[in-house]
Amino acid sequence: MKKIISLLVFGSAFFLSSFGQDSLDNTPVSKPKKKVKSTFNSSHIINMHSVEIVPKGNLQFMIAHHFGVIWNKEQDAGQNLAQVFGFNSGIAHTYLSFDYSPTNFANVGVALTGNSMFEGFVKFKILKQAGKQNSPVSIGWISLANVDAQSSSVDTIEQNKLGWNKFTYMHQLFIARKFSKTFSLQIMPTYIHYNIVPYGMENSNDIFSLGMGAKYQLSTNKALTIEYSHQFNMYENVITKTGNIVNYEPDLLALGFEFNTGGHVFQFFVGNTTAATNIEQLTRNTNFIKDGKFALGFRMNRSFFLGAKE
Repeated sequence: MKKIISLLVFGSAFFLSSFGQDSLDNTPVSKPKKKVKSTFNSSHIINMHSVEIVPKGNLQFMIAHHFGVIWNKEQDAGQNLAQVFGFNSGIAHTYLSFDYSPTNFANVGVALTGNSMFEGFVKFKILKQAGKQNSPVSIGWISLANVDAQSSSVDTIEQNKLGWNKFTYMHQLFIARKFSKTFSLQIMPTYIHYNIVPYGMENSNDIFSLGMGAKYQLSTNKALTIEYSHQFNMYENVITKTGNIVNYEPDLLALGFEFNTGGHVFQFFVGNTTAATNIEQLTRNTNFIKDGKFALGFRMNRSFFLGAKE
């Protein structure tokens, strides 16, 4: 795992070095460069958001599905085969969302999951690569609030009486660059805050993460994607309200394949999480990479134009 973290740090350094290369280019520019389009093909790379936002006047409907682990070494071969690569495991976490863009630089969205979690978020496109300032990168931001509506989402009855205890917040910065027609890279520092820490006061309310995602365009409508995040202060040896000891995986890894039909974007992926929301994926993931606990999933989105035709 140290090699993966080193790769993440090296990739970030390589990514940031591109700023210096552009700033040293003193060649006169006769006219502003055109803005780079489609750094990524969707509002998500795989699990994490990308720097892209929904175009103005469009409503995007998205559904994502995470199945159970493909092969669980804690089960025998017969049990694993009966679960058909996780499709028949009884685990199927669904995420539904609606994103609407009232402007050219911001989205608002709501989402829900099958286990009584609800989200609301705002997402901004702060800076576009090239443009009048000839920026070497695109920059975006998302702020998200998540509420767990399950009756026992926190430890005690008294804590459950306080609605704010059920809220968690995530803030994520996107710094992305399209290096060529085929390759794009994004880094994403993330901050997550729990209003009440899970499973007791001995844990921090705040979790910090650094992630990286990339896209390699195979053809006009097909692409490969990869995504990795590392959490720097994960919960370890946590004693739950039932007395069990739980450890969470600090590393989140996924590989994906995209297919764009023009009207829909289909994403098929494999990764070491079965959780539906980014907050759960980054902070409460029990699928350890070293144990080979990988699961299949897919995401599909469709956009509808709601604005007036010009």
